[in-house]
Order: sequence, then structure tokens, then C-alpha cells
Amino acid sequence: MAERWSPDSWRSKPVKQMPAYADADKLAAVTQRLSSYPPLVFAGEARRLKSALADVATGNGFLLQGGDCAESFAEFHPNNIRDTFRVLLQMAVVLTFGSATPVVKLGRMAGQFAKPRSSDTEVLDGVELPSYRGDIVNGYDFEPEARRPDPERMMQAYNQSAATLNLLRAFAQGGYSDLHKVHQWTLGFVDRSPAGERYRGLADRIDETLAFMAACGITAQTTPQIRETDFFTSHEALLLPYEQALTRIDSTTGDWYDVSAHMLWIGDRTRQPDHAHVEFLRGVKNPLGLKVGPTTDPDELIRLIDVLNPANEAGRLTLIARMGHEKVESLLPPLIRKVKAEGRVVVWSCDPMHGNTVKSASGYKTRPFERILAEVRGFFAVHRGEGTHAGGVHFELTGQDVTECTGGAQAITDQALCSRYHTHCDPRLNASQALELAFLIAERLKEERTALDRARRSAAAE
Repeated sequence: MAERWSPDSWRSKPVKQMPAYADADKLAAVTQRLSSYPPLVFAGEARRLKSALADVATGNGFLLQGGDCAESFAEFHPNNIRDTFRVLLQMAVVLTFGSATPVVKLGRMAGQFAKPRSSDTEVLDGVELPSYRGDIVNGYDFEPEARRPDPERMMQAYNQSAATLNLLRAFAQGGYSDLHKVHQWTLGFVDRSPAGERYRGLADRIDETLAFMAACGITAQTTPQIRETDFFTSHEALLLPYEQALTRIDSTTGDWYDVSAHMLWIGDRTRQPDHAHVEFLRGVKNPLGLKVGPTTDPDELIRLIDVLNPANEAGRLTLIARMGHEKVESLLPPLIRKVKAEGRVVVWSCDPMHGNTVKSASGYKTRPFERILAEVRGFFAVHRGEGTHAGGVHFELTGQDVTECTGGAQAITDQALCSRYHTHCDPRLNASQALELAFLIAERLKEERTALDRARRSAAAE
């Protein structure tokens, strides 16, 4: 029989990646205050996401998850939120129209403030300070006061998340997402790129399709799906005091939900089955993600799946593979085979970012576009070979015109990285690079659908 769960049962387990707060009373006061604040998301929305992910798990959809590596207090601005949102809208339109596949849109937004670190401390010019763990924990500046973990930052993270969600809901439901506006979603610098030119051609075809549908009586007024969209939020559930403070009982079902986001995921560094992060997330009913890296053992993966999704519910668990472009085709198949043989129902998604981070000759941490693309291609190739569904992608991206990942059609060089390198943590795809990837993924999805249709026709003929 499973151990009893409560929102604070994680406190009895070993815990990793947790900051050391100097003032326990202040931490308790802040989390107590947070526990009385309104939910950021609603249980019904999380259930709607789970239903959409259940379709993805059975091969009838695709998950697009993307956003900042780590949200920042300093860069909080409605234009930044809007630009990231519309890049995801553009990518979703490319994927949907190019592959005839429904796309679930999930942002790394409105809560992605905490970051895991490889070391608790950082040394610069002989000075050792606590590592930067994201704006929800401490400051980026290499100064003793900034790097001191401060619980009060959780309140700013909550308020910024609430404002971000308010704007995202307005964009998703207030007309900005209307398919008649596909041309207006293009950012200026993207419009001048090869991906932008290709997108304009697709947008023209969508305009023609909408005109035909309107002639048939199907308009934005008669069909809300044309003018509105579902957009969900997610983040890594790393800072457990914050997550516990925002965990509530749903009045309609009596179940516990973490109301800080629609989906929460467990990172590669905190996925130990008997540790605190797994213990906390096993008890909430939100859809969950689990990062699966090169060190993941097939048997341990099954154990984790059974802890996090004991009822084997479709849509409950997304496995986010982050292997690296050189390892994906050798390390992913044994995991897929094990999950398939054991009959576990999951969404398989590809994170081609975290396994492909390198230091450039100019000293910047970067991710070569070609390596990102190679891992995505390898991910699709593995699933095709195993007869399973390549269900999604997970990107760190921004709507800003940054130069953080090298390559792509823009041919960003090592020397060009310094011109617009703005990230506080990991390098992100810019909008042009993200859109370029969307077209390439749409082609893979179309090939997958064509192969599946061919197989079905062949089976029917027999």
C-alpha cells in the first residue's frame, strides 16, 4: 500500500536543489501568506490539459511546450510576454496546418523562475558566493546581498505570474488568437528571415481557407475555435515551499491540485523515486512532466512512472527526453521499449536543448541549431523505428531578437553571440530559429501521419 500523502509529506524525504534560507521564521511567514492567496490556475483548466494530453498519448495530437529558460523580474514587460506568446502561436499554426495534427500549446511561462544548479556555490576572482538559483530565490548580480536567498522573492514571483497569466488569458480568449490575424503575429525581425517568408506563404493559404469556410457559413462568430485557443502554463516544480503553499483542495472533486501552473515537471537532477520532489508531485492531480536523461535506467523509469501515475491514466504523465544529439538514437530506444512492453501510457516529448549546450570559442554558453535539429530528427527516427508516437517538443525560446544559439538560417556565428546575448541562464532560440524548427517538425509529423495512414490501409486491405 502506498504511503499516505499530504502537501508537506515531502519534508520527511531527502531533498536536492533546495536553497539554504538563513531565516526559517521569515520563510514560514511568507509561505503562510502565500497559502491564503488566490489560485493562479484552476483545477478544471488542469483537467482540460490532461484530457488534451490524453489525445496526444494515443497518437491524436502533438505537444508544443516552450518559453524562457528562467523568467526574470528585470525583463518583466507585457511586450515580452506578447512576443513569446505569438511565437508559440505561429509555431502551433505551422504544426497544425502543415501536419493536420491538433497541437496542445503549453508555455514555460508564469512560474518558471527557479533553476537547478550543478554546484551550491560559485567562485569568481577568488570570491565564493551562493549560486544563482533563479529570481524566485536570489539575485543574478555577483554580490553577497543579491545572492542571499530571500523568501520574500516568492511573493514577487507570485504577483508576476498572476499578471502574466492575466495577459495570456486575454490574448488566448480575447481575439488576439483569431486565425484571421495570422499575418499580424509575425515579429519584424522574423519577417525578414527565410522562415518568415515561408510563414507568409502558409498564412496566405490559411486566409484562403478561412474565406472558403466563411462562404460555407463557418466563421469566427459561429465557431469559437477560430477566434480563441487554449493556452496552458508549466514550470519545473523545484522550489517546494512555494509549490506547497499553492497546493489546494479542489472543491468539486476533493482532490489536491498545485494551482501555481497547469503542468509541473520534475527535472533530471531531482527525479529520485524516494526523494522530496517525486514525493510532492505524486500527490497532486495536475498533469506532470518527468525529464528523462542519459543516466535514466529503464527499470527505474518504470518505478517512477508507477509512483507518479499508479492508475496508468492517459494524459497524466509526459516523459521529456533530453539525451543530446549524439546519444538519442542509442539511449532512447531501450526506454521506449521498456515503457511499451510494460503497457504504460505516456506522452513522449523531446527536449533537444539541455543535452546540447556547449561553450563557444568566444566564451559564451550556446546551443548549436544543427545539434538541436539533429536531436529532434533522432527522436522522430527512434519513434518511427519503435512504432510509437513522437508526441511533442520542449524548447527554451523567446520572442526577442536574441543571438544566443548559433546557426540556423540566420547563420548566427560565435562572434555574433555577444551582440544580443541577454539570457540570465541558458541560451534560447530566437523567434526566427523557433519558427524554422516548427516547419521541419511539421514535415516529420506529416511523414508520420502518411506512414500511419498507409499502414491502416494495408491492414484494411488484408
